[in-house]
Amino acid sequence: MNPIPPNARLLGLAGLLPQLAALLAVLKGGPAAWTALGLAYGYAALIFSFLGGIWWGIGLALPQMPRWIFIAAVTPSLIALALWFPWMMGWSWPGPELITLGLLLAASPLVDRAIGFAPAGWMRLRWQLSLGLGGLSVLIGLIG
Repeated sequence: MNPIPPNARLLGLAGLLPQLAALLAVLKGGPAAWTALGLAYGYAALIFSFLGGIWWGIGLALPQMPRWIFIAAVTPSLIALALWFPWMMGWSWPGPELITLGLLLAASPLVDRAIGFAPAGWMRLRWQLSLGLGGLSVLIGLIG
């Protein structure tokens, strides 16, 4: 397979900008900080669910994938929903849930590796984006 196209790499890296903006808003403080914390959680949950959709598509497109890929594919959405519930019930601040989500995002390329999906340049980009988004999410959760 060909390496990752430059525009795909650039757009992937641009996907870190919303979390970076949320981090800056949380650091600034004030009323926008709490909103930024909620948006950071929502964006991280959205991307985590998106990864599950990728795994689902890979499982359908490549019949030699492990049978557990579909379980792995629906798990991110279910985890994101489960982590959202205590926050929405007022039981905890979004920070702990965002930290958990960030750690899971950072570890998500392990699923790609386990299924053997590694086109040229893919795993390097996956690790960069996942560690970037996961790390920013954890940092926001810690300071928020």
